[in-house]
Amino acid sequence: MVGVTVDSSQAAQLSSAKNPMIKYMLKKRENHARAQDADYSHVFRRKTRYELYRLSAIAMAIEFAYAAETSFVSPILLQIGINHEHMTMAWGLSPLIGFFMSPLLGSISDRCKLRWGRRRPIISLLSLGILCGLILVPYGKDLGVWLGDVGYSYTNASQVNVTDSMLNVDVESGASASNFKYAVILTILGMVLLDFDADTCQTPARTYLLDMCVPEEQPKAMTTFALFAGFGGTIGYAIGGIDWETTHIGTFLGGNIPTVFSLVTIIFVVCYIITVTTFREIPLKLIERDELLRPLSEEAIKKELKKNNNAIFYIQETSSLELQMTNDLKAADPIQGYQNSYLPAIIDKAKVQDLETQSESEPPVSLRAYLKSIFIMPYSMRMLALTNLFCWMGHVTYCLYFTDFVGEAVFHGDPTAPPNSEPFMLYEEGVRFGCWGMSIYAFSCSIYSLSVTKLMKWFGTKAVYISGMIYYGIGMLILGLWPTKWGVLVFSTSAGILYGTLFTMPFILVANYHAKNCFRVHNGETVPLKQARGLGTDVAIISSMVFIAQLIVSVSVGPLVAWMETTCAVLYASTFLSFAAAIAAMFVLYV
Repeated sequence: MVGVTVDSSQAAQLSSAKNPMIKYMLKKRENHARAQDADYSHVFRRKTRYELYRLSAIAMAIEFAYAAETSFVSPILLQIGINHEHMTMAWGLSPLIGFFMSPLLGSISDRCKLRWGRRRPIISLLSLGILCGLILVPYGKDLGVWLGDVGYSYTNASQVNVTDSMLNVDVESGASASNFKYAVILTILGMVLLDFDADTCQTPARTYLLDMCVPEEQPKAMTTFALFAGFGGTIGYAIGGIDWETTHIGTFLGGNIPTVFSLVTIIFVVCYIITVTTFREIPLKLIERDELLRPLSEEAIKKELKKNNNAIFYIQETSSLELQMTNDLKAADPIQGYQNSYLPAIIDKAKVQDLETQSESEPPVSLRAYLKSIFIMPYSMRMLALTNLFCWMGHVTYCLYFTDFVGEAVFHGDPTAPPNSEPFMLYEEGVRFGCWGMSIYAFSCSIYSLSVTKLMKWFGTKAVYISGMIYYGIGMLILGLWPTKWGVLVFSTSAGILYGTLFTMPFILVANYHAKNCFRVHNGETVPLKQARGLGTDVAIISSMVFIAQLIVSVSVGPLVAWMETTCAVLYASTFLSFAAAIAAMFVLYV
């Protein structure tokens, strides 16, 4: 349900278990939604654990795709002749596109009027892009050869004949991008599709989860989403660490990389189907036309109280309430029915107030107004976006360069050494060991997600938000000063905690802003926001910070490492950025 709170402390205020009026409002909406042409009653009831698992399955699928991407895209690009400099530029294409497209898709999602809903069409479109990327990345080289690429031209020194040696003929060795011109285009296209769509798909997936949940179960829903994301990353990296070429399935599918991507593709399709078939969405046209199908927020509760002369309804038996409401809905005429919250116990004066309230209903917000909200944000949203930007910069720095740091700084290997030499073998061993560290980071994200709701209840959202950033900064600093194997495993947990924080806290705050219509507090009083803002748009704005972070990191970390002449600079940068995020988080609005 759009625009509801997900902070556990705030969700308690909108809990139907503690507030009989909210219980009454939810039941009234549930019965009304059930009476529609299609049953939408699930939007206004609590979800079972199994239903939350189904809604969160797409998060696991996206993380599987991420694991395959971060593990194999760079080696594939190098194998087809793209040098490191151009490879870094290729990584910058996706965030450049995503920064502009992600908020736009969020706005389109908020205003989508398809009968299938607002979120699932966007999820399906982006999932199609992910699927294309999962096909093009591992098979781009083979498709390029089929289109006319020359392919590899390896030549060993022992194979050079005497005549060529005497004539000083230059013999090409290794892969060249000119030999894979079609493969380069297809692989980079697949990489951009995979990276952009996987990043962007998280926005409508989260919003779809929020849309389907009532206020009191929002913390649990977001925790489940982060839990599945961490689980997907853990298993995804483990799949990439297996030597599939020694197995029958690997031999059948054509090698290690095709096997990994084939398994990930199958898992992704299954998880996508599970999520989008969980619940149907209420079409936007119905939401705009029918007041009782609109989101239940604090503002709606106050409106209901005012409309009913501040009457208090003590609900003792839910079954009798449902029966009474069902009979009322059947007996009421259109003017006195559910559209105007008709109650037999309310006097005629209340009916007059209902009609006045109906006339004051807000007109639908245009797409242009939503697009305007992307560039004109209140101070609370700007500070939250800045905090999320610093967090993502610190996290992306870890993700993109951590295995290289382990290979060089921890195992003292050299990626430029001749193949099969001891320094080169040490580097490869370090990279594999670094992958296990990243698997631990993904696993720790899942474990942290299980406890984050209780931590917020015990210590508050602000304390949990800031402490996650500080712990990550301290862990990266210690690992950078003393690079050891045990440090790689132990302090990778700090990255998991930061990732769990990124998956939950910003979206908790955004949903809370919308639920209470509180983007500013002055002298302890809430100042309502006059600007029209959509939850999908604001979630997309916060999510799009990952694109800016990846773009900045891709052009700045390389020169930083060259200047400091050590890959430990990666962790020092992560430390600085996490501390900067903690400082920015002190100025975030917590309501």
